Amino acid sequence: MASEESLPITIPEGYTLHTENTSRILLPPNNEAFLNPVQEFNRDLSVACIRTWSELLNNEKEQRWRQGQERRARRAEGAPQAKRTKTSAGVDTVKTEEELPSGDAETTKVEAGPSGNAPQPDGALTAMSKQREYRPYKSVILEALSATGLRSIRYAKEIPLAKYVIANDLSPTAVAAMRQNVELNGLGVEEVPLESAPTGTQKADGSKARLPKVRVNESDACALMYNHRAEKDRVDVVDLDPYGTAAPFIDAAVQCVNDGGLLCVTCTDLSVLATTNYPEKCFSNYGGIPVKAEYCHEAALRLVLNTISTSAGRYGRYIQPLLSLSIDFYVRLFVRVYSSSPTGVKKAASKISTFYICSGCQSFFSQPLSRMTESVHESSGNATLHFKAHTGPTVPSKCPDCNFVLHVSGPMWSGPLHDPSFITKVLEHVEASEDKYGTSARMKGMLTVAKEELDTPFYFTPAKIAGSFHCTCPPLDDVASALLHAGHQISRSHALPGSLKTTATRSDVHDVFRSWVKLHPVKRENVSETSPTHHLLSKEPTMEANFKHHPQSVTPSSKVKLVRYQTNPTPYWGPGKKAGTGSTTNTSAKRKREQGE
Repeated sequence: MASEESLPITIPEGYTLHTENTSRILLPPNNEAFLNPVQEFNRDLSVACIRTWSELLNNEKEQRWRQGQERRARRAEGAPQAKRTKTSAGVDTVKTEEELPSGDAETTKVEAGPSGNAPQPDGALTAMSKQREYRPYKSVILEALSATGLRSIRYAKEIPLAKYVIANDLSPTAVAAMRQNVELNGLGVEEVPLESAPTGTQKADGSKARLPKVRVNESDACALMYNHRAEKDRVDVVDLDPYGTAAPFIDAAVQCVNDGGLLCVTCTDLSVLATTNYPEKCFSNYGGIPVKAEYCHEAALRLVLNTISTSAGRYGRYIQPLLSLSIDFYVRLFVRVYSSSPTGVKKAASKISTFYICSGCQSFFSQPLSRMTESVHESSGNATLHFKAHTGPTVPSKCPDCNFVLHVSGPMWSGPLHDPSFITKVLEHVEASEDKYGTSARMKGMLTVAKEELDTPFYFTPAKIAGSFHCTCPPLDDVASALLHAGHQISRSHALPGSLKTTATRSDVHDVFRSWVKLHPVKRENVSETSPTHHLLSKEPTMEANFKHHPQSVTPSSKVKLVRYQTNPTPYWGPGKKAGTGSTTNTSAKRKREQGE
């Protein structure tokens, strides 16, 4: 039988055939169903992350299953000595000691053998001789805003542990396109022999049909997810990839995902998240004020994480970020949602902070909202967590480095952005499957940088700080070496080329540049006394920086030739034009119609 890739396709007039990996879809005319080819990297990354997560979840469930099997076997092997009793008919029977007084367990009656010795209980024989085999757990994926259905089709075809995918959209035109594309990829309803079909799928003619791997649904995204918030109806993965902000869908999404499930979120409204042009809009969408600084894209990630965390907390749930990336014109986050630990919900407040951002030198100062302390009981050794309000403010009214005005940003997530162990597993999968992803080179580069990122807020670039000092810009290796010689850690950031993250404070970084200025003097006659530069240069460094090359200044990823940062894939690339309504979208045709009226 010929594979579906080799079968000829009849392309209707006005439609365009788009191929991505092993999936093919027909794009309707007039942009009636939205698809941005540039987001292939997003889709490749999502397939790799969900596939890795599904294997991780399956391993967790298998481990718990085997532990349960071992406990049952131990209980059966270590069953109490059976006691012989007589029934009214005079037949010898045996009952375990657990069964005699309590009545909680069912009484097991076994006739004694000819020798009078009581045989082993049935449970022990069953546990030892009839070990069931573990069946891999398959996940249900819900894509709330599917458009053409390409992402859902790829999930169904490329994730082995996917049970089925719910592809939803509110647009009738998009739903029609999805149904067509699902059939095109061989994922629609199939007729199967009566004896092999699942129950409940009988058709009017008596034949049976297999439920489709991609189940197309036409509905409001929030209504659909709220309908899945009951525990028995929850799904394992929710993918939100809207045109713009995902904020209206997050509340419903955190409720309909299973305990330990995966939430995948894309936001493309960086004009709101990564600038201070619309602080009121950012607050209404994400509950926080954005940052105006070079590290605004990392702040955007932290604002979205704060929204997800606070939304989950309202329902007794908490989050664990697995991977949070700022990519091109959007942010993409992969977050696990848990509901099994009340303590995890309480810890969330200590991972949220507001930040004071200097408008002069872009120094930042954290103000946590809560603090967590631990006390250990002397006799028992048990640890108790205490949650208290944090003291403040943590900084004077003006920047201690340059004496300029501070602006408040946040609240936003101040905890980890990534889980390095998860990223390691994703990297292993990508390296073993390079031929399955069109953007595997970029995936390896960005994932490697993200895995090495320090768990500290915000990055800086030497060029930006050199601009604040009005000095020549030192090489990146010199700045990294000076910080390492001073006892601090450094890493790159995935969000911006030429950036560094460090455990040093911004004052320590400024001291490195003051030492650099001593070696490369600045002409101060043109520096205004009221400028940030004057205040930065007027201070003496508290230590002498050592710019000699440090062996750790080159991160492990830098030793390998990787594509870490994206180059322009096509001319005029970007978010793309929003999908049409399905009616006439041609401007000239619309104008002629209006003139005719």
